Amino acid sequence: MNILLIAIVFVAAYLIGSICTAVWLGKWYYGIDIRQHGSGNSGATNTFRVLGKKPGSIVMLIDILKGWAATSLAGLLVVFNAIPEDHSIVYYQLGLGMLAVVGHIFPVYERFKGGKGVATLLGMMLAIQPEVALVCIGVFVVVLFVSKYVSLGSILGALSFPMLLLLHPRFHPDNPILIIFGFILFAVVVITHRKNINRLIAGEESKANITIGRKK
Repeated sequence: MNILLIAIVFVAAYLIGSICTAVWLGKWYYGIDIRQHGSGNSGATNTFRVLGKKPGSIVMLIDILKGWAATSLAGLLVVFNAIPEDHSIVYYQLGLGMLAVVGHIFPVYERFKGGKGVATLLGMMLAIQPEVALVCIGVFVVVLFVSKYVSLGSILGALSFPMLLLLHPRFHPDNPILIIFGFILFAVVVITHRKNINRLIAGEESKANITIGRKK
């Protein structure tokens, strides 16, 4: 086991997660700091709310890729014989993916003030369980299309992941840690979206098609 390479890869996963897509896109292309508008959050949800569908989709896609890329670094560890290629790889995938999520929520590049990590979590799950993750994306898209609430789509999409692993024979994993972890992730999503949930209950949550500002 190459401890040094493992440490480097884990740091890289955090740095990948710290890429502040919403903040940088807003500043460079629209001339605004996304954190000064809407909910003040620098994630895809607030980007949809503040800048609209196209930039929101771009931010979401890149944030998903961050989670996928960081989690996939586990394969690099296998290639360089730093870890064995067996069932234990899932623990490294989970660790790397969570570091990317932590980086998204607490990005080193922007004074540790980031987003909620849902899209990065999705990318992480795409790398570990792609079929289930694709179904979760479908749930998110349908909920978003019907309700126009990104937060609601995120919450229900997160819930669908562990439920599919638990209840659907096709998706039931060999390692139960994924089911447990899925429910933990859902709890994290609920906690990070507690303000959105309160606004949804009160009927005050902004819909995704609300925009401010114009492209430069």
